[in-house]
Amino acid sequence: MLSAKSLFQEILDDDESYRLFCSIAAGGEAQGGWENARIAALVPDSERHMAPKITRHGADEDKHGRIFNALIRRRGLEPVPVPPETDYTMLLERHGVGLAHSRLRSDEPLTVGDIVVYLAHSRVTEQRASEQMELLLRHFADHPDIGHAVKMISNDEDNHLAYCHEELLRYARAGHGPAIQRTLRECALAEIRVYRDVSLAVMTHMGRILRWPAARSTALAAGIHGVYAWERFAGWRRMVSLEMPLRRDALATASPAA
Repeated sequence: MLSAKSLFQEILDDDESYRLFCSIAAGGEAQGGWENARIAALVPDSERHMAPKITRHGADEDKHGRIFNALIRRRGLEPVPVPPETDYTMLLERHGVGLAHSRLRSDEPLTVGDIVVYLAHSRVTEQRASEQMELLLRHFADHPDIGHAVKMISNDEDNHLAYCHEELLRYARAGHGPAIQRTLRECALAEIRVYRDVSLAVMTHMGRILRWPAARSTALAAGIHGVYAWERFAGWRRMVSLEMPLRRDALATASPAA
């Protein structure tokens, strides 16, 4: 029977699919680390108190990238180039989600509105990351190769999501509520399209590597389209709600990044 656990197990058991999976994850995390580092450097003077948390967010993402690369090399493999159609972070930017990289490469300070966009973007993408790591944690927490990494990264992603909730609520109280809700909705609707497209691309590559029969590839593609249909209808709303998290001040109280 096809299940999330059996699918991931098949990917983990094959060297080629394993290193592609980890390479894609490492690339996305490293890109997120760069983005957060640039945002921290460009925070406006009125928001300088945010810089340490944004820096910490980026340091965690960099750490995750190193972890995924280490998982590849621990098996005696080398990372592979990330196929453009599977590059979630770059495709989000291309669809206008978050702050443009051209903006981050400049030396012009960001505005408060830019920080709100950054936090809204992060709230949406960290929801996805937290859910994905929760899935891996449920099935592979005790896996001898990836179990420890999954636990660490899952905890970090939950911290990042809590941080986004708390900071966005603070900005909403300061009068940015309408802009926050508008940006969250735009980001969520764009993200679910990108996630669908990336998922289809990743499954195409995995199917070729693992030589899946056409019927299996068709079934997986149908499942991905089904998830998108549900998210487009109602599931996106979970990405735009805001509530005070149980983990308060998560990025200030978490232990330093390794």
